[in-house]
Amino acid sequence: MAKYWFVFCKTDLMLELLPDGTYTVPYQEEPPVPVKSWTCIHNITPLDDEAVKTYAIDHPVTDDSRYEMCGLRQSFHKIPLPLYEKAGKCAEILYWDSTTKFCGVCGGPMKLHTDISKRCTCCGKEIWPQLATAIIVLISRGDEVLLVHARNFKGDFYGLVAGFVETGESLEACVEREVMEETGIHIKNIRYFGSQPWPYPCGLMVGFFAEYDNGKIHLQRSELSKGGWYRYDHLPPIPEKMSIARKLIDQWREEKMKN
Repeated sequence: MAKYWFVFCKTDLMLELLPDGTYTVPYQEEPPVPVKSWTCIHNITPLDDEAVKTYAIDHPVTDDSRYEMCGLRQSFHKIPLPLYEKAGKCAEILYWDSTTKFCGVCGGPMKLHTDISKRCTCCGKEIWPQLATAIIVLISRGDEVLLVHARNFKGDFYGLVAGFVETGESLEACVEREVMEETGIHIKNIRYFGSQPWPYPCGLMVGFFAEYDNGKIHLQRSELSKGGWYRYDHLPPIPEKMSIARKLIDQWREEKMKN
């Protein structure tokens, strides 16, 4: 029975080039790249009732014109969205597998117990893939939006305030804390927008809208290099469409342009 094969070499996904010039992932019965005796092939939740498997290879495929290695982020622009989203889950499972070889309690070898769990072969401790939950928030002030450039951005674009949720903290409390820590301002009317898996390497981004309340911007220089208020019709470079940051900005801007 044919199935989708998501083959990764480190963070690169192997794509298949079709005769019409478009890309997909291999869909066939057997693995598209030979596997070793020790290769772990993971079963992933189906895609439209089609079986999905993923595994990692040690070296990129460079000697077969049918295939092309592509960074996971860049694959967003080459393959259909359902395949990109499934590739993200595969990448997260492979990352989890590679970083949980030994038990955190006794140091014993961990072994797959189910498709999404491992059990220590010595003490029996069980583990599951863990998500790093983060918030991201669009803060508006009339016709303006607060945009910032984080020091870890790989480009000159501006994004939104974001940060990881801490233990014992609600999502809304995290929004308020991160905004205060990174910009020094107070916000109000926090509203949920949506969420997005972010497999770089294993995150969940939860998006919010909020409104400026009071305060003057004081950027947290250890995190942000630039930031300020920008009108909806005069924005600097912003994130690409694959991100929830762009979805937040686009929706806010569209609503402003209608008014």
